[in-house]
Amino acid sequence: MHRQIENYAERLSTRFRGFLPVVVDVETGGFDARHDALLEIAAVMVSMDGSGMLTPEPVVSTHVEAFPGSHIDPKALEVNGIDPDQPLRGALPERVALDLIFKPVRAAIKATGCARAVLVGHNAHFDLGFLNAAVQRTGHKRNPFHPFSCFDTATLGGLAYGQTVLSRAVQAAGFEWDADAAHSAVYDAERTAALFCTIVNRWRNLEQLERERVGVA
Repeated sequence: MHRQIENYAERLSTRFRGFLPVVVDVETGGFDARHDALLEIAAVMVSMDGSGMLTPEPVVSTHVEAFPGSHIDPKALEVNGIDPDQPLRGALPERVALDLIFKPVRAAIKATGCARAVLVGHNAHFDLGFLNAAVQRTGHKRNPFHPFSCFDTATLGGLAYGQTVLSRAVQAAGFEWDADAAHSAVYDAERTAALFCTIVNRWRNLEQLERERVGVA
């Protein structure tokens, strides 16, 4: 291995070129990030141990109030099981919800010495699109996420296990999948984080094996 990148995986701040991976899942009122409502968001940060292995941290999540004039497709609600009018779901206005998610992300960026967060998601551009749309609507000026770069576990799952569907990739990675709990932002974010960390750690193990068996200079 070239010596310029030989020790890239020793610290989280250098493992992903200064980016802190943060797994995000959103539940929405449809597929159009500009017009359909953001209804739930969950984020899972990751930590790294001394051997360069990643571990998911506890999830941060909130339900979100549909923004004024937003569209909600009943078919989307059939999938995610959300009742937007249910007062007990404790939904927050978009700006407050973003603050709740962004604050611990910024703290983790500072603690790890990273420069910015990069969104990790399953079909990540969907989640990033809704996040960016909410940031734009609220005029939020302290978005810690890169505006267009992301890590997609659909791609990584296809590479590592030959599976691009989240449920199948998660099971291929050795984890259980609860179909009844799926399509909750919290559950999907936690399963996606487990998948992401497992794939990254598997790559780390392969690198170490390469060094031991082949010898890398």
